[in-house]
Amino acid sequence: MNASEKKPKRPGDLEKLFGPASVAVIGASRHPGKVGHDVLANLVHGDFGGRLIPVNPATDTILGLQCYPTLTDYGREVDLAIIVVPQPSVLAVLDDAVKARIKAAIVITAGFREIGSAGAALEQQVVELCTRHGVRLLGPNCLGIINTGTRLNASFAPHMPQAGGISIFSQSGAICTAMLDLATKKHLGLAKLASVGNKADITEVDLLTYLAHDDETQIILGYLEDISTGDKFVKAAEEAASNKPVIILKAGTTAAGLRAAASHTGVLAGADTAYGAAFNKSGVVRADTFDALFDYAQALALQPLPKGDRVLIITNAGGPGTIAADAVERAGMRVATLAAGTSVLLREQLPRFAAVDNPIDVLGDAAPERYIAALQSAQNDPEVDAILVILTPQVMTRPAATAMALAMHLDGSKPVVASFMGGTDVMPGRSQLTGAGLPDYDSPERAVAALKAMYHYALWKNRPPRMVTRFPVNSRRVERIITRRQRTGRLHLDEVKGKAVLNAYGFKIPKGALAAGAEEAVEIAERVGFPVAMKIVSPDIINKSDLGGVQLNVGDGEMVEDLFEMMMLKIARKVPAARIDGIYIEQMIGKGLEVIIGMNRDPQFGPMLMFGLGGIFVEVMKDVTFHLAPITEAEAIQMLKSTKSYAMLEGRRGKKGVDIGAIASGLQRISQLTTDFPQILELDINPFIVGDIGSDPLVADVHMTLAALK
Repeated sequence: MNASEKKPKRPGDLEKLFGPASVAVIGASRHPGKVGHDVLANLVHGDFGGRLIPVNPATDTILGLQCYPTLTDYGREVDLAIIVVPQPSVLAVLDDAVKARIKAAIVITAGFREIGSAGAALEQQVVELCTRHGVRLLGPNCLGIINTGTRLNASFAPHMPQAGGISIFSQSGAICTAMLDLATKKHLGLAKLASVGNKADITEVDLLTYLAHDDETQIILGYLEDISTGDKFVKAAEEAASNKPVIILKAGTTAAGLRAAASHTGVLAGADTAYGAAFNKSGVVRADTFDALFDYAQALALQPLPKGDRVLIITNAGGPGTIAADAVERAGMRVATLAAGTSVLLREQLPRFAAVDNPIDVLGDAAPERYIAALQSAQNDPEVDAILVILTPQVMTRPAATAMALAMHLDGSKPVVASFMGGTDVMPGRSQLTGAGLPDYDSPERAVAALKAMYHYALWKNRPPRMVTRFPVNSRRVERIITRRQRTGRLHLDEVKGKAVLNAYGFKIPKGALAAGAEEAVEIAERVGFPVAMKIVSPDIINKSDLGGVQLNVGDGEMVEDLFEMMMLKIARKVPAARIDGIYIEQMIGKGLEVIIGMNRDPQFGPMLMFGLGGIFVEVMKDVTFHLAPITEAEAIQMLKSTKSYAMLEGRRGKKGVDIGAIASGLQRISQLTTDFPQILELDINPFIVGDIGSDPLVADVHMTLAALK
């Protein structure tokens, strides 16, 4: 268990970390280039207004400040201690610091959990010491923090950034410095920055909770390689995203990336699909690349959220306009259809050969006035939700003047982003745009991706209140089945028991029963009605079909008897060690659409629900979607809509649709079942046969795995 999971609540929480009145640098150095010198120099040259206390037993003064052999020699309380001594000395100097009654500590020193078990043991001692004395700890193995509001640069970052509304936390110090540099380049001001390092105490959960209510923070950016506690993260991220945009770049999503994350932080990351589901549920805007992190930050920091998905494109060339239109549709948004009055007005204001539909082509010789005419018309058009302005360098183009004119005519009613395409020729305009607060991207695709991120965040913010349905169920029956199986160690529920569990939670199961012998199989088949399906039941066989353990459309009793003997013989030969309980005789299911619904319990985030169409849609196209439980009806339906194959559920081109609500209900029932019973690790209903609206979907087969008793 991470030490942060068991730390007690502490008054003031992170206030003394970000807003200290006094800061001690333990391990301060006289020599430039050493971390202990650079941290103290940043505090001095950043004009921090509080008390600064260098601690170094080898000298009397550093940078004009009186130096002390130990912090207890200083004789007064200190809010924040920054520790930059060698790893073997960290515990001793920290012990001295807590005796001086510090409130928070930053351990910049490396050489802890990230180097192996010995470092992890020392890190645990550091955490326990801080916890006993109510001291909040950032790090170890971190860059430090910055608070531009108080001119506090308690880090070894190269400079103090300009003040602004973006706050950053990062699991990598190097990514922190890269973010600082890029923010400067893009004229984006920062409020706070925190490098969390090994997250021994303060984690992303603490920082999200703090920054969610920080008045100086308008947008939160994060870089993570793992998440310490999944359920707490989702809660904290949802609270933060309800107040302001949260954009996170999650690394370690491939096999190679996971290995790198483990060696860098000493922990293993969770499954990437689970992170995606957690971000979707909590309203986090996920950036897939480092560039996207700041692409989205620009748009969300500088422009209002769109009210819908209708995008208008203004361009001075046809090709880029077409590229942009393609990007809009690929992003799942719409190329806006202009109101009739807008096209009439544009025809009056633009040259004869200008295109006044969407994209609006103001032509290659466009002066700033043409762009402004198109922009103002778009801002006034009720059929437009967002605007993309494209400029390409041509002989007559005036990038800087156009950029300034655009920035001056923004009315703030809807988001406007720009793509000044090219290099040297458009640089004057690009610098004018970013300086004037208009997001600019070097390609239309990146601009559209930013608009998509804004639109999806707006959808999440405006979502209806969450109402999780609780169905009447027979949970006692499920508990009996699970308890017995766990006691016997038979953790893979066979089809009979699996369907019994689902039936107790309201799923419709075809008529059927388990037969121990051929005569009994015939009796069951006659009772349920021909044709029937015959399926081998064994706790040791998962993929029955691959071994000849399934026979479908068996039409009469004689066939049932013959097939029973043949199947038992075949399975005994192929898997001689398998335990065979019998053969399940089940009524054949009528026609319907085969879908798959299921759950995989992620170790970080808990039950992760899955939906996909059967056949090639899952096996080949991997067209599946995930959502964390518990799930609402609206969220279940949104899961279905997010798949490429959703059109098949609706029914198009003369084909009838299926009961979408029934699939959503099935997902909700799995959500309730797996939330009620954390013993269930995996559950797959495959296939789940869905028919016309109003008909009952049927469970054709089920696979369920339980956790072992501890």
